[in-house]
Amino acid sequence: MQNQQNLNLPTMGCGTWAWGNRLLWGYNQNMDEQLQQVFNLCVQNNITLFDTGDSYGTGKLSGRSEQLLGQFTKQYHGPNQNNICIATKLAPYPWRLTRNSFIKAAENSSKRIHKNIDLVQMHWSTANYAPWQEIPLLNALCDLYEQQKVKAIGLSNYGPKRLKQIHKLFSQRNIPITTLQVQYSLLSTYPITQLNLKETCDELGIKIIAYSPLALGLLTGKYTPNTPLPKGIRSLAFSQMLPGIQPLLNTMQEIANHRNKTLSQIAINWCISKNTIPIPGAKNLKQAQENIGSLGWKLDQNEIEELDKIAAGVPKKMIQNNFQTK
Repeated sequence: MQNQQNLNLPTMGCGTWAWGNRLLWGYNQNMDEQLQQVFNLCVQNNITLFDTGDSYGTGKLSGRSEQLLGQFTKQYHGPNQNNICIATKLAPYPWRLTRNSFIKAAENSSKRIHKNIDLVQMHWSTANYAPWQEIPLLNALCDLYEQQKVKAIGLSNYGPKRLKQIHKLFSQRNIPITTLQVQYSLLSTYPITQLNLKETCDELGIKIIAYSPLALGLLTGKYTPNTPLPKGIRSLAFSQMLPGIQPLLNTMQEIANHRNKTLSQIAINWCISKNTIPIPGAKNLKQAQENIGSLGWKLDQNEIEELDKIAAGVPKKMIQNNFQTK
């Protein structure tokens, strides 16, 4: 259908989950202004895909991430203005049981974004715990597409087996699945290397969006076994993983030194080299500028193979999303 042809997917996008989560800890006008600058810089440098979700920001700040993206889009005037693509994920909450409930959720997201959604995505599959809930919600996304209220439909955290089943459902209505979002990085290759998801997506004409390409910061070099770890649940995971990933970080650093790049830029460019669209977060201009430095060059095949080999030998990798299906 013609709607899909209007969706412009760049080489790299920007994940706004960080914006939504950060706002939970303290919202103020200065933060808004800083994030507007981040948004502007990204768009000016051809990063025009912004991924968010209606679950980013809870309680009194419910939907705040979507609201900010709508605000930033309205206030931006400059290069690539017409190429901005807002992708949001609708959460299949337990109380969203009908087609109308999901259509209403999409309409509320559109109000917060101040325009129709460019790419609407199912945030996760309910196949692992409530498979009967999923089909009505997916049919709602198809309804939105047919009514031209969204330009394209994507999925998130689906494995190849479930993806083929849903693709068959969509094909019956002649509706394409444009993207599939999965956790993917040098420390999270499970969807590609073990589920063979890339082959399935290539076969079905689906583009992979890689979320958490920096492995929650582990691939930035910010954390070492001798530096303070982040608070909360990440602390335990990081303490267990850091000793075993040092050979990978050392190799990344050698490549970074040779190319005059940073570890983050090596990690992001590796995702791009795998023909995925990474969506690293950016909370400030420094992080945005570093992300932008991942573009305009490519790791060579020898570097990619070396990173692949060492990453495969890492003893403990990132924990997979509980909602990831097979």
